[in-house]
Amino acid sequence: MNRKQTLHPLLRIFLSFAFVAAIVLGYLLFQWYQRSGQRSTRLWDWLRNSGAYSEWSIDAGQRCGAAPFAFPTDGYIGFLWDDSFRPGHRHQGLDIFGGQEPGVTPVYAAYSGYLTRLPEWKSSLIIRIPSDPLKPSRQIWAYYTHLADSGGFTYIESDFPPGTSELWVESGTLLGYQGNYSGDPNNPTGVHLHFSIVLDDGQGRFRNELKIQNTLDPSPYFGMTLNANDSLGDVVVCEENQ
Repeated sequence: MNRKQTLHPLLRIFLSFAFVAAIVLGYLLFQWYQRSGQRSTRLWDWLRNSGAYSEWSIDAGQRCGAAPFAFPTDGYIGFLWDDSFRPGHRHQGLDIFGGQEPGVTPVYAAYSGYLTRLPEWKSSLIIRIPSDPLKPSRQIWAYYTHLADSGGFTYIESDFPPGTSELWVESGTLLGYQGNYSGDPNNPTGVHLHFSIVLDDGQGRFRNELKIQNTLDPSPYFGMTLNANDSLGDVVVCEENQ
């Protein structure tokens, strides 16, 4: 058997593997588009002309039915809990886009609790809720971020300077304004509020919000389907407020 003949079965095996890999990749891309890609497309539509899609917006201070949390800001919920922006990434909360310039769209406390702003935080606040309204035996934390411009100029209200610790705030308290701070002035985010519900570590401290396993699905807290696994590309609004 010559060399040319021995290559044929190897080539067939390679092409078979390549064909299977292409099918798997296509399926994974389809799944991503179903979960997150459609929302990305709709988000661009919103950002280009939010006035044309006013029915996609939520209003700060409103509640969906008997939900314990009020909406913390105005805008379009562009990304949900457990959305994916890249392979291996799992989004830990909600991204709500106001459709305006940085420093314009107000952000309010969704629920009452004790506010902390660490000394190094330019765009973030966290509010300790001693008794979870859905599970009173545990403590949770409500985290708000991107409340600064791309250069780190804060839009957090002056009542909450760096180093603020355990300051009681009522639901509906003005916390600041949506910004686009990412930590890199050359790569700002879109103007939005990132909001997440963070678990307590059992010692009275909040866990690392960057890991989705340390956060909770916000759906039951807002009375809406805010989990990307359950809302495949849908525009998420409170039907009772329509």
